[in-house]
Amino acid sequence: MAITTTLAGRATSAELPRLIFGDRWDYDPAPESADPRIAPSYDLFIGGRFVPSAEGESFDSINPADEGVLTRIARANAADVDAAYAAADKAYARVWRKTSPRDRGKHLFRVSRLLQERAREFAVAESMDGGKPIRESRDFDLPMAAAHFFHYAGWADKFAYAVPGARVEPLGVVGQVIPWNFPLLMLAWKLAPALATGNCVVLKPAETTSVTAMKFAEILNEAEIPPGVVNIVTGGGETGRLVVNHPKAAKIAFTGSTEVGREIMRSSAGSGKKLTLELGGKAANIVFADAAMDQAVEGIINGIFFNQGHVCCAGSRLLVQETVAEEIIERLKHRLAVLRVGNPLDKNTDIGAINSRAQLDRIEELVADGEREGAAKYQPACALPERGWYYPPTLFTGVTQSHRIAREEIFGPVLSVLTFRTPEEALAKANNTCYGLSAGVWTEKGSLILKMARGLRAGVVWANTFNQFDPASPFGGYKESGFGREGGLQGIFEYVKTV
Repeated sequence: MAITTTLAGRATSAELPRLIFGDRWDYDPAPESADPRIAPSYDLFIGGRFVPSAEGESFDSINPADEGVLTRIARANAADVDAAYAAADKAYARVWRKTSPRDRGKHLFRVSRLLQERAREFAVAESMDGGKPIRESRDFDLPMAAAHFFHYAGWADKFAYAVPGARVEPLGVVGQVIPWNFPLLMLAWKLAPALATGNCVVLKPAETTSVTAMKFAEILNEAEIPPGVVNIVTGGGETGRLVVNHPKAAKIAFTGSTEVGREIMRSSAGSGKKLTLELGGKAANIVFADAAMDQAVEGIINGIFFNQGHVCCAGSRLLVQETVAEEIIERLKHRLAVLRVGNPLDKNTDIGAINSRAQLDRIEELVADGEREGAAKYQPACALPERGWYYPPTLFTGVTQSHRIAREEIFGPVLSVLTFRTPEEALAKANNTCYGLSAGVWTEKGSLILKMARGLRAGVVWANTFNQFDPASPFGGYKESGFGREGGLQGIFEYVKTV
C-alpha cells in the first residue's frame, strides 16, 4: 500500500502497472475457444432451403484479422432475387398471413431461445467475419439480437390493439438490406418486427459479413419458421439494387451509407413502396465542466472506440467545455495508451480489426486530411499485428467546424475534439451537421440535460451514458441520417398499415 501511494504521487493510474511490474507487464492471450461451425461454402436461402445461385457465382468471405478466407458464399443475380420474392409472396399469401399472431410469437420465442443456446458459436463467427472484439460480440451483439426477437415475440398478439378503432394489417413482402458493422443485430432489428406483424422477407446481408446471416438460416429451420417466410440472398451492391427495386416489395428497410440511401429514395420515388432508412451519423458527445470526469471519459471511449468506431451513432465529435478541455484531453491520452488493439478473438482485446481494406483506406485518407488541414493528431505507441487490417485509436485536437474530420463520417477509431463556452454554443456546434442520428450529454444538472435534449436535432440523446440500447426503445435519425424508427412500438408501425 505504501509503495502504491508513493508511486501515485508522481504517476498517473495508467502508468502505475508499468512502474510496478516493469516494461514487460502485459496480459497473457485469452483466446475464445468455441467452434464457430462455419461451413466451407454457403448457398442462397430461398423457400426454406439452401439453393445454389442461378449462374453458380460466388465470392470469398475474408477474415479481417488475418486476411484469410473464411468461406465461399453464393452471389445472387436477378433470377435468384425473383425466386426469393416469389417464395416470400407465396408464403405470405398461403401461410404466414393466416398464421395466428399467437403462433407467430411462438416461432419468434423459439428463435430467441435458439440464439441464446448457440450464443458462443455465433459470437465467434461474428468476430471472425467482421473483426469486432469477442467481448462485444459475446456481451452485446448476441444478447441484444436474442432480446429483439424476444421483445417482438411478445408484441405479436398485442400490436393490433395499439391503434384503437382501426384494423391493423401487415404490408406483405418486405425487402431488407443490412450493413456490415452489426450483421446479426441489424438482422434481428429488421426481421423481428417484420415477422411479428405477419410480413414475409427477402433479406440481403452485407457482402463482407454474410456468414452469421447464413448461419441464422439454420436457426429459422430449427425454429420451424414456414418455408419462404424469410429468404436470404447474398452478394454485393448489384444484388442490393435488385432487392430494393423489385416490384413485389411492399416496403424497403435499409441501413447503410447516406449515399446509398439517396439512391434508394430516387429509385423508390413513385413506386408506392413504404421506406425506412437508417443512414450515417456524426454524433456530438457534449461534456460540461460539472460532469463526473471519470465517468465521462469512459463514456467517450465507449462512444467512439466501441466496434472500432464502426457505429453510425458513434460519438466521433467530442465537444468539451473550455474550462475542462485540457484535463479531459490529458485523461483521454492516458486512457488511449492502455487500449489493446489486436486479435478480435482475444478476450483482452479492446479494438479489433477494421472490417475491410477499403474501409481502412478511407480511415487513412480522412486522418491524412485532418493533419493536412492543421489538426493535431495523437496516437499512442501501439504495435499492430503484421497481418490483417488494423488502425490505432486516434485523437485529434485543434479541430474546427470546417475540418473535413469534423464534417464527414469516418467510421473508424478516430475522435475529433472541439471546445465550447456556453450551452447555446454547444447546441449550435452539435447541430451544425448534415446528420442527426444521436448525441450524448454529460452534466450533473438535470435541467441542463433536458434543455440540451430538447435543443439537439438527433433521434437519440443519451444522458451521462452512451451507446445504450434496448428493444423497447425506438432508434432512428433526422436529416441525412434517415427517417423511420426501429425498436419499440414505433418499430411495429413501420411494418403495418391501418385499414
